[in-house]
Amino acid sequence: MNTTTDMPKNIHQGRNIKRFREMLGLKQDALAIALGEEWSQKRVSLLEQKEVIEDGLLNQIAEILKVPVEAIKNLDDSKAVNIIANTFNDEAVAYSQYYKCTFNPMEKWLESLVEIKQLHSEMKRLYERLLEK
Repeated sequence: MNTTTDMPKNIHQGRNIKRFREMLGLKQDALAIALGEEWSQKRVSLLEQKEVIEDGLLNQIAEILKVPVEAIKNLDDSKAVNIIANTFNDEAVAYSQYYKCTFNPMEKWLESLVEIKQLHSEMKRLYERLLEK
């Protein structure tokens, strides 16, 4: 009998790179520039189609995207969707009245805004480098 622990991981590292890149609002051209002169938009596109990526390159991309390598190696959307689907029910909504927030949502929002501004300025610098070439 197969259980979920018996099944091999089916993680597509290239697709995960694409997801993180898109979440950051980074174009393939900008990632190519950050990777070096031998890279192009087309090569990044081909990379994002690969299921497994060499560790050295994966480390370099994780550093550029500022995400842990483990996030690229282990992100599995099907499990996240399954967890949400299996835990969201009427009882989960019913207990929301007892939930007490332990942080200030406005502070978290402002922190996110600062991060977005930093990412935007980094992206702008990458585009400027692209235009210089």
